[in-house]
Amino acid sequence: MSERITVLLVDDHMLVRRGFRRLLEDDPSIHVVAEAGDGQEAVDLALEHKPNVVVMDFALPSMNGALATQRIVAALPDTAVLILSMHPEPVYVRNCMDAGARGYLLKNAMDLELADAVKTLAAGGRVLDPRIAWSPDSGTIHAPQLTPREREVLQLIVHGKSNKDIAVVLGLSANTIAVHRAKIMERLGMHNTAELVVYAIRNGLVSIA
Repeated sequence: MSERITVLLVDDHMLVRRGFRRLLEDDPSIHVVAEAGDGQEAVDLALEHKPNVVVMDFALPSMNGALATQRIVAALPDTAVLILSMHPEPVYVRNCMDAGARGYLLKNAMDLELADAVKTLAAGGRVLDPRIAWSPDSGTIHAPQLTPREREVLQLIVHGKSNKDIAVVLGLSANTIAVHRAKIMERLGMHNTAELVVYAIRNGLVSIA
């Protein structure tokens, strides 16, 4: 194929992005069209550039990689998302795959074959780090999947924001946020905010970066 694979690179550390960009663009068939430093910027740039593949860090400020993936895939079903994460636990993998990611690699792997993974996803395949023991039935997340809005609200709850604070950030009313909070707790079977926060962090539903 003469056309190069277009990639959006997402990581909140500029030096990390620079290193990954070099790894990718050493392959002449790959072209990094844009870089993002957080989840919302990733969604915006994906919609703008419509890349073949998004290489996405899981731990991002304000909106974690799973939530950003969910929003990108919903808008651009032909775009494949590759998650890079420090977490080998099955619940993190399950969360990202359920969000629509087509690949999951451990970010700290010394032999990270990033270009090969990107080409596999661009060709319609899937990639899973061989160090991860995961299958579609593994993991411990049995609760119904949260909507993108509920994930946004949960992320802000974990960061200690009140209903009023969250309402300002998301441009909604405090009453609407209260309804979202109640639905989240009901879906996940939680009875108080402290319990909810622990569950969300333990099961990789949010980023604490």
